[in-house]
Amino acid sequence: MQRTRDPLVQLVRGGVDLIELGQPFFTGMPCSPNHPGFRMTLARRHGDMVRPDGGSAANEIIVTGGHVGTHIDALSHVSHDGLLHGGVDAMAAQRGGAFTAHGAEHLPGFLRRGLLLDIARLRDTDTLPGGYEVTVDDLARAAQQAGVEPEAGDVVLIRTGWARLFDTPTAYSGGQSGVPGVGVEAARWLAGRGIAATGADTTAYERIAPGAGHSVLPVHRVLLVESGIYILEHLNLEALAAQELFEFAFMLAPLRIVGGTGSPVRPLAAVTR
Repeated sequence: MQRTRDPLVQLVRGGVDLIELGQPFFTGMPCSPNHPGFRMTLARRHGDMVRPDGGSAANEIIVTGGHVGTHIDALSHVSHDGLLHGGVDAMAAQRGGAFTAHGAEHLPGFLRRGLLLDIARLRDTDTLPGGYEVTVDDLARAAQQAGVEPEAGDVVLIRTGWARLFDTPTAYSGGQSGVPGVGVEAARWLAGRGIAATGADTTAYERIAPGAGHSVLPVHRVLLVESGIYILEHLNLEALAAQELFEFAFMLAPLRIVGGTGSPVRPLAAVTR
């Protein structure tokens, strides 16, 4: 009996290109001041131990926070007035050193429609200025410019151009200049469309006002706590923007870190050849 082939398998067999949407992980890379940084070093080097047949192996030790480099926030990451998404008591859920609700092991894998809303392109610049607030009007016009419309279940990625500064940690972190990002009303606009996740090419997704640091993050409250929408940070959307790929298949598989608040990730855009 001949089996009916899944159309998705047929599509993949026809040839698919994968585009990196994340940053590489390396010691000294930019990191939010709220989180421990990424460190990697070789724990064993070739020649430290040689097998009788002449073989040798090297390995490394990695120390990192869960919100360092390209990563996704679990719903346990932010609370408001003591409550996580769905009214879960945050203090009770975190007893024992790991979350018993909304932990990173519950983060979903993603194979969804992805959309690029290129706000830097909309504003005719390579990089938005520090502290720029992405508004509802920006999102709506960028969607119209791209010929797309955010819908339920989509993953919406916001380009500010800030990834161009990733190799300059001081500039990337914003400092006194602030960092561009989505404002509260724009976040509510996205949430109102029922999207599954959203991300940006900055350290905190949302706007950081000049000189404000990362002390108040109201957009995280709107998305994670109020809406149950996952947040991706430290993306690199330059390749998508250069190819003007505004609609694509978005792929992501978080690590299942039991009781964690986030996970390092390697997001990919898949497009047919």
